[in-house]
Amino acid sequence: MTLSRKLAAVVLTAGALFTAPTTASTFAAWEVTNVEWNDVLNVRAWPSSKSAIRAAYPNGTPLSMTGRCMNGVDLKDITGQPKWAQAEKIRYTWCEVWHDPAGAGNWESGWVYGRYIQPQ
Repeated sequence: MTLSRKLAAVVLTAGALFTAPTTASTFAAWEVTNVEWNDVLNVRAWPSSKSAIRAAYPNGTPLSMTGRCMNGVDLKDITGQPKWAQAEKIRYTWCEVWHDPAGAGNWESGWVYGRYIQPQ
């Protein structure tokens, strides 16, 4: 095999290893709501009220939602609906959030209960 063919093979292999995904993730902008004035919304490790608490946010805190909710609901599919209708669709289910609990750039996923979030 010639040097130029070896180099071409290396470049093609490296390109395959470092190719970015073809679809970019998008986040839905929602916010914390309906939490009692002296309470916070807990972000859980898993979609369960018995799951470990990863962070807590008061009313009005903006959230970056991944779009994924339990019970087959996808926030991206209901985006065009009125805000009240969107909130009603997720009222009794858990939705995944992408957050930075310590504000240090260490983003992670977590879960919040739909009753306590609304679209911005």
